Amino acid sequence: MVAAGTLTYMSDIDDPAMTVPDLTLTATATPASNVRGWMAGAGGAAIALSLGEFIARFSNALESLVIGVGNFLIDITPGNLIATSINNIGTWQKPLLIIGIVVGAIATGGSLGIRHLSNPKAIPYGFGIFGLFGAFVTGRDALTNAPASWLVALVCALVGASVALYLIKGAASQPIADGEPIATPGAPLSQTADRRHVLAFGGAAAGAVALTAASQIGRTSAAERARDELLAGGTTTPASTVPGATSASTTAAPAPQALPVGTFDNIPGLTPHIVPISPRDDFYLIDTALTKPQVDPSTWTLTINGEYVDNPVTYTYDELLARPMVTREVTLSCVSNPIGGDLVGNALWEGIPLSELLEEAGVQDPTNNQHQFFSRSVDGFTCGFPLPLAFDGRTAMLALKMNGEPLPIIHGFPARLVIAGLYGYVSATKWVEEISITDWEGVDGHWIPLGWGKEGPVKTMSRIDLPQNRTQFATGNTTIGGVAWSPTIGIEKVEVYVGQDPDESLNDETTWTEVELANVESDETWVQWRHEWDAEPGDWLIRVRATDKDGFTQSPNPVAPAPDGAEGYHTIVVRVA
Repeated sequence: MVAAGTLTYMSDIDDPAMTVPDLTLTATATPASNVRGWMAGAGGAAIALSLGEFIARFSNALESLVIGVGNFLIDITPGNLIATSINNIGTWQKPLLIIGIVVGAIATGGSLGIRHLSNPKAIPYGFGIFGLFGAFVTGRDALTNAPASWLVALVCALVGASVALYLIKGAASQPIADGEPIATPGAPLSQTADRRHVLAFGGAAAGAVALTAASQIGRTSAAERARDELLAGGTTTPASTVPGATSASTTAAPAPQALPVGTFDNIPGLTPHIVPISPRDDFYLIDTALTKPQVDPSTWTLTINGEYVDNPVTYTYDELLARPMVTREVTLSCVSNPIGGDLVGNALWEGIPLSELLEEAGVQDPTNNQHQFFSRSVDGFTCGFPLPLAFDGRTAMLALKMNGEPLPIIHGFPARLVIAGLYGYVSATKWVEEISITDWEGVDGHWIPLGWGKEGPVKTMSRIDLPQNRTQFATGNTTIGGVAWSPTIGIEKVEVYVGQDPDESLNDETTWTEVELANVESDETWVQWRHEWDAEPGDWLIRVRATDKDGFTQSPNPVAPAPDGAEGYHTIVVRVA
């Protein structure tokens, strides 16, 4: 819509020589007004998000709007798309998702601001819709107070909309009404308003930054305090690193773990046999939680129930911590681990055999493959595996410690499940609070409806750690090394191919060389391997394959991680000069 007119200055002085400039006013959106509209809407969105973050920081019963949206998107994303993102960007997927949500929300707010210049309902309706969506995604979380989440989300939307509406005043040029002061010829008609709103936007942006910064300061969770106290005061420590050793509660501080005899940990660049979590955590981290649950062990309980349990039981953390425990080395792997990937790790786990707890609960028919061991995390994550696997002799434990320390919060404090030979998505529930024994076909874990296989046995795999792919080094003796794993079955041998013909290793078995393996304590842990190579000048192809103790040798055919784990030879290319 365009409104144009001519303004005439009225004066008591009648001077025909005096000419009045013709000022034409156009009430249409200009590039400048669009920018101001975008800034107003973006400022309102930034305030809404920051306010939600600030409030959530001070209550364990509330979740930030950003995290709520992120968790919702994760839950509805198909499994193959998640696997692709993990393969391409690894653990950066969650930070990038959060950044994308923030940028997207602010950009959407800016778009609403521009739209509001021609439609005065855009900001109220737009922010209202986003408020309802935010209420839905935060209120559905198992750890939140749903009514409070709805209230906070709607209040944040109301505040954001109010800020945007205030900032947008003067964003579009308006005709000058009768009686309003006349602008000085040549000066922008909205000069005063523009300055006011630019300053207001700056204040809003500064407020958003201040709120977000404040939300990250000054609070330690009960979980963090409890774990620090356990770590400082001493808790159950392994009596030995030999699998099968038991220990009882002591007051001694956790002792450094001795390395198993025969490891290759002295080879620079080779993955350690036990992946350290202190002082720096190198153990892989993949789960559905954008923010890790902060579980207070003083109020946490573990319940075992279900239709095939005669005596449902509930345990407190102190009751579990006081029990005799077993210590086991177990290699865990994520089903999304690509060929040669690092989403696999070996650690020393200490906890209580699940068979003991299930027997106390009076589990029925533990050898029935149609019964499912189904677990639930405090944040609602679920997974399950056939019940007999908890009784077949493999390590299947409720773990309370990792590498001699209380579980790190990011790895499941106060308790998690560790099941040898199964991918984590069907077994490794962190922050576990409920175990139910139910029908195998009666319920599916979190990832199964998203396209992943239901059983999830870990496949025999191997990896080259050194030399690194596409590196160049000098001629002479060079160590080739890495790890191989087939939990519960064990690794019989590892072979490498070093050559220059991509097809040679596929057609001629004599081109493979068996390499040296480190000693391992059980078939549930990975094995380090190494090979000394007299490197000569040229471009070289290096491949590795493993054969497990059942006689199965890795297939050369590449298979993507979805739906039940990757397959294929890990291959690298190096140059020797």
